[in-house]
Amino acid sequence: MEVLDTLKETGVDIARHGGRGLEPRSPIDGQPTVGLRVTTQDDASAILERANAAFLRWRTVPAPVRGELVRRFGNELRNHKAQLARLVTIEAGKITQEAQGEVQEMIDICDFAVGLSRQLHGLTIASERPGHHMRETWHPMGVCGVITAFNFPVAVWAWNAALALVCGNAVVWKPSEKTPLTALAVQAIFDRVAADFDDAPDGLNAVLLGSQELGRMLADHARVAIVSATGSTAMGGDVSRRVAQRFGRCILELSGNNAAIVTPAADLDLAVRAILFAAVGTTGQRCTTLRRAIAHSKIADDLVDRLKKVYDHVPIGNPLDEGILLGPLIDQRAYAAMESALQQARKEGSQVFGGGRVAIPNLKDGYYVRPALVEMPGQNDLVRHETFAPILYVLRYRDLDEAIALNNDVKQGLSSSIFTNDLREAEHFLGATGSDCGIANVNIGTSGAEIGGAFGGEKETGGGRESGSDAWKGYMRRSTNTVNFSRDLPLAQGIRFDAVT
Repeated sequence: MEVLDTLKETGVDIARHGGRGLEPRSPIDGQPTVGLRVTTQDDASAILERANAAFLRWRTVPAPVRGELVRRFGNELRNHKAQLARLVTIEAGKITQEAQGEVQEMIDICDFAVGLSRQLHGLTIASERPGHHMRETWHPMGVCGVITAFNFPVAVWAWNAALALVCGNAVVWKPSEKTPLTALAVQAIFDRVAADFDDAPDGLNAVLLGSQELGRMLADHARVAIVSATGSTAMGGDVSRRVAQRFGRCILELSGNNAAIVTPAADLDLAVRAILFAAVGTTGQRCTTLRRAIAHSKIADDLVDRLKKVYDHVPIGNPLDEGILLGPLIDQRAYAAMESALQQARKEGSQVFGGGRVAIPNLKDGYYVRPALVEMPGQNDLVRHETFAPILYVLRYRDLDEAIALNNDVKQGLSSSIFTNDLREAEHFLGATGSDCGIANVNIGTSGAEIGGAFGGEKETGGGRESGSDAWKGYMRRSTNTVNFSRDLPLAQGIRFDAVT
């Protein structure tokens, strides 16, 4: 797979990072890629001190100038899109199209952040006191710690880093130990851009390589003003408790158990195409993966028959090969979780279509699987549990309120969708009594969000928001200012307190 050559093309000095302690394996063939030296606690402490020093300088640089650094970085990402996408495929197992799409997300958020650098606006507020005005201003927070998961090894960092940087913060990144090479490649590109940028201080962005202990260190460290963590609900709970103990700020993007309601008014051809990508894309390893199809009893059998036909023809294999739509699961543990869920479904009397391991020539240690459809008699604990694999549970409903109740009857609240050509159904689903998720779509799937909208969810998904809209406020602190430009000193609420002078 020529990993070393690809790393070299992005500028990584592998001799500097090579060593023992971290041995990632490619899900494509299950074989080790490059042995790496882990970041020690002492090294991490020094990195955090440098990041704080960088923040103290970077916050004084005008925001549009900070945006210029991000613009240059985005251009370098364009120049290295092919190499970064290849590393994403090798480390995360994504098919080439999805890997390229992930790098494009990085480029897109850089473009968004550059424009944002001239739009970090507050408010002017009318004062009740004569000769006064009030305003709201926003200021950089400090060091932003970013903890990312294997399934989006670079895009999620970029969602955070691009905004954090234009907002005036420094960034310290702890990637998944399963996908460290992509992080090193991105860091090498960033370092080159920053070295040619006079206003960029040393240590403005840094990478920590290692286990969960480094993530806990970020959560515990007083120098880290913001911790953005992506991963399981259990991990998010640990991080949030640690950060809360020191009154820091958290941005949490945790698990999802996403549903799509398919009504009798749906365009089934459209719904099937959308469901296929949402349920099968990234081998079911997106937080926005479609895990539950809630179909009206009138059209459920037809929908399942159509899905079985397309599931039967999904090309499975090496994600580096042309035309493949389904690559491997990340590792044996993910495969075991999928098999366990399907076995439990069978024990409970459900009809299971698909599933099982697929043998790919010369890739015997990769965990390739058939996507599975599971027709469930009802929504039980198995369905409510998120299994990070391409399993789609099919449930039936009779009226829309019942379907919405099923959509909401899980602990997670990330993404949701409805397929209908009935305006009333669509607007009900999007309203206050509809989906309780942070993302609610009509006639598209649950995955594939654009960077223009804030990304995140409710309940056990963590409540965080990243990427577009006004998510930038999560990386800044708010200050309310009152300015007296008169010679008098009227008090608010009409209070009189005449000084004795």
